Amino acid sequence: MKRMTEEERDEILLYEKRGSVATLTLNRQKALNALNTALLKALRAALADADADAVIRVIVITGVGDRAFCAGADIIELLEKSPIEARDWSLWVQEITSYMERLRKPILAKINGFCLGGGLELAMACDFRIASDKSMFGQPEVNLALIPGGGGTQRLTRLIGKTKALELLMTGAQIGAAEALRLTLVNKVVPADVLDAAVDELIEALLTKSTVTLGILKLAVNKGIEMSLEQALYYEAECFGSALATEDGQEGLKAFLGKRKAEFKGK
Repeated sequence: MKRMTEEERDEILLYEKRGSVATLTLNRQKALNALNTALLKALRAALADADADAVIRVIVITGVGDRAFCAGADIIELLEKSPIEARDWSLWVQEITSYMERLRKPILAKINGFCLGGGLELAMACDFRIASDKSMFGQPEVNLALIPGGGGTQRLTRLIGKTKALELLMTGAQIGAAEALRLTLVNKVVPADVLDAAVDELIEALLTKSTVTLGILKLAVNKGIEMSLEQALYYEAECFGSALATEDGQEGLKAFLGKRKAEFKGK
């Protein structure tokens, strides 16, 4: 398979590293940043690069422009797939979103407009979702006699509960940012002109924490939610032991006892 050049990637995905933050910007503005195979490949590669970069501690995903974070999957591309190809494509997209949940670094979705279909599935795989008050959310696949294929039926249910998830999935209705916040689909809603500042504020808070501890926390939550309570509590105990054994865990305790600011090294 031919490897995508940086120039080809930048046509559909802008990838910027600034200090400890990597920002991945979906760059298909005319298509409202719809997800096609090329964009998803570029996104997966950029995520892996940010994951492997020891300097990067936080990842932000957003969409170019102010109309859409991502309006969904590329319909033209879907129309060309056979049922078997559609299944395999769905499994591939699910691998990407599952990788995002396994990735040890916090991932923030900066939502700046339409967040629909595959776009909402992408956002739900992130750890935090901060949205402008002009954002719209939904899984409208049923309007095309389809269902979500990137994890939407499962993550939406886990985030907002079965009752409201079925309502949104079966009606294809879109909801505004205020309703998304009420349903706990997003963490925060702010006016569009302060969206960047709100994301930066959260990033600054995360950068004061131990990177290794944040990774352990992320695993404890994302893996534990799939277990029985008894299994999840045991897994939490294992994670607790792992956190205590890290250099940062020891530093945090010593700093607290010494009444000084901790100096975390991500180890």
